[in-house]
Amino acid sequence: MKRTIGVTLAVLLLLAAIAVGQQGASLPAGTSLRMKLETPLSTHKSKVGDVFNGRITEPVVINGQTMVPAGASVTGRVIKVREPRRIAGTPSIALLPDRIVMPNGNEFLITATVVDTAKGSHTTVDDEGRIHGRGRTGRDNGELVAGTGAGAIIGAVAAGAKGLFIGGGIGLGLVAAHWLAEKHSAVVPAGTEIMLELNRPVVMNSAGVPGA
Repeated sequence: MKRTIGVTLAVLLLLAAIAVGQQGASLPAGTSLRMKLETPLSTHKSKVGDVFNGRITEPVVINGQTMVPAGASVTGRVIKVREPRRIAGTPSIALLPDRIVMPNGNEFLITATVVDTAKGSHTTVDDEGRIHGRGRTGRDNGELVAGTGAGAIIGAVAAGAKGLFIGGGIGLGLVAAHWLAEKHSAVVPAGTEIMLELNRPVVMNSAGVPGA
């Protein structure tokens, strides 16, 4: 009888261990992922629905266990593109990372948000995860001053002090019209490092069945 109970307990423990192994560990919400972009993106060329790919550059280690190795890939899609006129604000592009593909081919669904880009990329990230390019620049300010000044000089030569103000206004108007016709683009080239943060836990089960 005791032997039967011992065998039964051993079987139950084995089944419990198998169940834990199949369930796998989890990546908690808030886990950071560092990704190097492999697909060049820009507000000028990218469209909503376009797929992007990236590569994990730093392993994700939880309790001493490597959950996501460097070299795993991240895929997702573009969900929003905004490229306003130069005078109206900054261009932006929003990404939705939705999948991690491990080196062995196992895939896991994720829900993540872009939280930062590497320094030197000339981009910023807002609280909603949108990547912004540069808006009004020093060059734009130079055009504004030059256009206004050129108009003022021409007006002064033609009509004296009164023409100075009129010409300045005309020059400013021409620059504004130019700005209304021109756009700035947000460009995120391949090789840009992007930091992601998981919004929900991800169960990394051993079978590689997608789960989020």
